[in-house]
Amino acid sequence: MFGLPTRYPWEPVLETGADEELVTTSVQEGTRGVETPVPDDLHPALLASLGEVHTLWSHQADTLEAARRGHTIVTTGTASGKSLAFNLPVLDTLASDPAARAFYLYPTKALAQDQARGLARLGGKFLRQAIYDGDTPREDRASIRRRSNLILTNPDMLHVGVLPNHRGWGDVLANLAWVVVDEAHVYRGVFGSHVANVLRRLRRLARAYGAEPRFVLTSATIANPRELAERLTGLEFTLVDRDGAPRAERKIAIWNPPLVDEALGKRGSALAEAAKLLADLVEREVRTICFLKSRRGVELIQRFARERLESAGRTDLAERIAPYRAGYTPAQRRELERRLAEGELLAVVATDALELGIDIGHLDAALCVTFPGTVASLRQMWGRAGRRSPGLAMYVAGEDALDQFFCRHPDEFLDRSVEAAIIDPDN
Repeated sequence: MFGLPTRYPWEPVLETGADEELVTTSVQEGTRGVETPVPDDLHPALLASLGEVHTLWSHQADTLEAARRGHTIVTTGTASGKSLAFNLPVLDTLASDPAARAFYLYPTKALAQDQARGLARLGGKFLRQAIYDGDTPREDRASIRRRSNLILTNPDMLHVGVLPNHRGWGDVLANLAWVVVDEAHVYRGVFGSHVANVLRRLRRLARAYGAEPRFVLTSATIANPRELAERLTGLEFTLVDRDGAPRAERKIAIWNPPLVDEALGKRGSALAEAAKLLADLVEREVRTICFLKSRRGVELIQRFARERLESAGRTDLAERIAPYRAGYTPAQRRELERRLAEGELLAVVATDALELGIDIGHLDAALCVTFPGTVASLRQMWGRAGRRSPGLAMYVAGEDALDQFFCRHPDEFLDRSVEAAIIDPDN
């Protein structure tokens, strides 16, 4: 699991750029997981719903223990099992106390849908989960308020749909035992400062109804996870950051499009180069995700890659590439997520809508086209590939000065520390 063999299907793709485009490569070493038994003091109904799960990764057990004592933030690698880490203490309470309620807050609807599917697979008669967001039919909302004991929503819906109408949510607020804020690193800057005040309003209203909910936050790797959690909520937190999950080796490659005008220093299009790389990887049946911030760019890369495959006589593979961006209907998003998770698609070209922890099945390669703005985001994107077996992470540079600076100083780029997430709720 942890040793790269002499040949992987992406190696010929990298070799095509050995003379010019391939700036550098490096290898992130794999690590073995640290397991611990599932605690036997969990509620019997929860233990039964876990089924064949008899061991936890060490950070999941640490999160359970810390959350039982107080407010907790867990920050570990992509696909390290953070969802189970926060589910255990919350579901233990819901199984033990039929009146208890919980809010799960997600930054995107897609992530809430993904987590709802995971909870449904977990099962348990004690669990009555429901999604409450802008896509929820109005005729279903009253019944969700009455009967659901775990409500998956987002900060915007909390702000406009729940807190101003707190009288209709009185039973939920009076019995609110847990609030989970997933992907908390997203809440930075002005947006994060707004969310911090929404969470303070939630605490104040819960207190008015007689409840003091416990908070569990998750985050990708950032420089200041505990500080972020405390500034988001106004509470003191315990940090769990010792990642016990295994990690496979990952090959990292920096790719700079070729010079097309040496005198002017002009390089080829990053979109065209990414489409070429994507088509070459798909032709070798390497399951790939390609990230780009621009919605239009996402559509162009997908179209160019399909055209290359069709020209090569591989229309069967061309049909297995799809774009994923904001603007789709809920049904279209669900269908794309299903096709990804079930392996019908070989590649997806996405905006950062898929950067977060949505389960889209096993991927072999992750391409990031132009710098996404932060090292933390780049590593989150790269972390989508090579979870269970060795994978490839690529950065395709653009023409702007920052991308080209990174190509001139690749070692400095790869060694850069992740940034802090800064908010100011008092501003």
